[in-house]
Amino acid sequence: MPSRLVFRCEFCDAAPDPETQLTLEFQLRELAFGAYVDAPPGGWLTWYGSGPLGPRRYACDRHRADLIAYVRAHYGAIAPNPWQRPPFPMTTRTADTGRAIRLGGLSGMPKWGRW
Repeated sequence: MPSRLVFRCEFCDAAPDPETQLTLEFQLRELAFGAYVDAPPGGWLTWYGSGPLGPRRYACDRHRADLIAYVRAHYGAIAPNPWQRPPFPMTTRTADTGRAIRLGGLSGMPKWGRW
């Protein structure tokens, strides 16, 4: 069955332009924890919370500062991650995260003993 991903700004319910939509779709496969990631060309910002730092959150160009303020207010006392300063990276991928993805790091199934 065909499906499509729908991204919305946490604050104004805006949708990204088609090029930014593709960037956000690519970023879904990021292995990140507690990181801000830029999504060009529309200027969107993604918060990769996970666990105690909350869910992924998205903000359009107009509400980037609101997202940062929200994350800092709600999770700033838990970890230093919300206090990161710009400029934010466009990806968190490294050789290690690429290897983890290839070995099934994004799968819900455990991979114990697979090295």
